[in-house]
Amino acid sequence: MRTKTVLPAVAMTAVSMVLTLAVVLLWLGTAVPWPVALVVGLGIDGGWLATLAYERRLAAQGDHSHTVTAVGWGFGLIATGVLVAHALTAETSTGAWLAVAWLPVAAKALWLVHGLWEQTALTAGALDAIQGIRQEARDEAAVARARLRSQAATEETRLSAVTTSGARVARVQASTAKTLSKAWATLESTRAGTDTGRALTSVTAPVTPGVTPPWDLPVWGPTEPLPALEASGLTDAALDALVDEIRTSQTPALSYREMAARFRSAGHAASEVRLRSAWKRVA
Repeated sequence: MRTKTVLPAVAMTAVSMVLTLAVVLLWLGTAVPWPVALVVGLGIDGGWLATLAYERRLAAQGDHSHTVTAVGWGFGLIATGVLVAHALTAETSTGAWLAVAWLPVAAKALWLVHGLWEQTALTAGALDAIQGIRQEARDEAAVARARLRSQAATEETRLSAVTTSGARVARVQASTAKTLSKAWATLESTRAGTDTGRALTSVTAPVTPGVTPPWDLPVWGPTEPLPALEASGLTDAALDALVDEIRTSQTPALSYREMAARFRSAGHAASEVRLRSAWKRVA
């Protein structure tokens, strides 16, 4: 993975240094002797390369120097300025020279990217751990989504079934109420008829001579439930004796729950209140 960032930076650096040296020789070689132009070109490239090597050394030690970085960018800007000046003063191919004038700055930018990659690089073990954590999180999220979808589908099915059943019950109730209302209307009309009164008078002993006995319709409405009757016919004394006999039938004495279970399994009946009261009296 390291070569993916360092190789482009090295290639761009080499190309920009060669291009800078060639441009200095071509541009200044006509004004000054070529050895002087060569020294100038090598000076720009040498300063650029020296600051880059020192930056890489500091980066390997986990350190950083803003001064060295500023000097390195200065040499890169000088090289770019030389290329731009040569392109603007060239009689031919000005656009082509301007198109390659950015190579020194691009090389510095690639080394910056490589340095950032080194600062954030992780080992293979750490990357595997991160991948495992992310995969586990994705699995949990997928399971949670599937569970929610299943619960939503189940709830939708249940609501649909309840709604359908409710609608069916409502239709049956409506039909029954309609039938009952018709029957009730028929009974009411029959009761109110004159001939019906005579028929009832002929088959019913008159309450008062010459008066039609009253005949009311049955009540149609809610009814009140009857109170529960006491199922046990045992007196308190008999109940106490029976409870005490069951409780002391085993050593140690039975608990209330065991006594109550044996009491009812034997076929005896008594309310919970009376049975507990008898237990308190004998225990």
